[in-house]
Amino acid sequence: MAIAGWLATDLWRWLGVLAGKRLRDDSEALNWVRAVATALVAAVIAKLILYPTGVLAQSPLWLRVGAVLVGTVAFFVARQKPAVGIATAILTLAGGLWWLGF
Repeated sequence: MAIAGWLATDLWRWLGVLAGKRLRDDSEALNWVRAVATALVAAVIAKLILYPTGVLAQSPLWLRVGAVLVGTVAFFVARQKPAVGIATAILTLAGGLWWLGF
């Protein structure tokens, strides 16, 4: 069982290493992979904002959207540093939840 699990995942890793050596950084295939990865991350974030679960589901939609907007502005003001945007959005959401009494 362990060998089957190892083969199922490790085979793809080795194929990725072999294929990765042949890809150029500016190739169309790699641009497509980046676009798909970005779209998947955006979809997960949108799902968390629009259809949250757990404690986040109790927060109002305007607060979740507002935290994303504030984080986006901070991201661009900080010269596109993701950590700044993410931290600002989290702090905005946490502050808003605290202010609302959650």
